[in-house]
Amino acid sequence: MSIRKKIADSPRFNRAIEALLAAYVRFAFYTSRWQRDGFEDMDGCVRRGEPVIFVLWHQRLIMAPFLFDTSLGRICALTSGARAGRLAGQILVRLGFETIPMHSHTRHVALSREVLRRTKEGCSIGLAADGPRGPARVSSEVPIMWARTTGCRVFTVSFAERRVIKLPTWDKQMLPVPFSRGVLMCKEWHCEVPRKPSPEQVEALQKNLSAALDEITDAADTAVSKL
Repeated sequence: MSIRKKIADSPRFNRAIEALLAAYVRFAFYTSRWQRDGFEDMDGCVRRGEPVIFVLWHQRLIMAPFLFDTSLGRICALTSGARAGRLAGQILVRLGFETIPMHSHTRHVALSREVLRRTKEGCSIGLAADGPRGPARVSSEVPIMWARTTGCRVFTVSFAERRVIKLPTWDKQMLPVPFSRGVLMCKEWHCEVPRKPSPEQVEALQKNLSAALDEITDAADTAVSKL
């Protein structure tokens, strides 16, 4: 095993990276000025103990803990079991989220039972519609599946900041920059998901959700340009 791989697989090294990145994101958020729009309905649901499905594009995932108010209720993020997914998941945990890792060997039935158990406990579910590997800004059927299975209301969310760092990843992951200005936005997705949708209906719902996520993300980008 190479030295590079040994370092990458080291629990101590990974914990240090998780702590560093979580501290950076927290510092960037609290040293910047933020405008928060459209969260009243989602916050109201969570405050009443009604779990929601919280969806965003993977590019904006790093700010998810500041888009969902964990002082009002719990949320579990669905994360990849791959190394990068585990790292992202632990950063979210350090910032107040719970996680449900999705491994390639995990049976769909077992994962569905776990998601249902969490929502019955009042825990909301958060996920990147195009994660964990893309293609970018193309929703998978996973949000549709969980909306159908749980019956929870679905809210699209996004953030934008005047200055960001774009990482060289498949989705151009955005990191906030300290001492900047930004916006946090939320809007409910109102499409009804049938209990037994046909493949054609699922495809249409995926396209509709992708359009809704593009709309709120573009709206955040436009709003931040006017700050």
